[in-house]
Amino acid sequence: MSGNAILLDTNIILAILGGNKTLDEFIAGNIIYISFITELELFGFKSLSLQEEKVINSFVGDCRVIDINTAIKQHTIKIRKANKLKLPDSIVAATALYLETPLLTADADFKAIKNLELIFYK
Repeated sequence: MSGNAILLDTNIILAILGGNKTLDEFIAGNIIYISFITELELFGFKSLSLQEEKVINSFVGDCRVIDINTAIKQHTIKIRKANKLKLPDSIVAATALYLETPLLTADADFKAIKNLELIFYK
């Protein structure tokens, strides 16, 4: 992957859905990828209203959801062995490495991962 593709972390999507216009404009025109982990995190909120679920469903529908595969598993194992990262975050990072696309996140824990192209949002 290259150029106009980006993988979004859950915190970025929540900010966009919360009305962050800067992030919304930043991702405009890009091919948007999300990990299946992000999809699970978004839909897994306990008190999700029907309206919130519809909004999330619409957003996710505009993204390309990447499921687990052998290459992502291998990247995840390497990341887990080298870093103190939670398994879901390791899978998200592994997905970015697999896609060879930047990860847009507000989570500083990702900064420790070698070879991960990171776009850090404060």
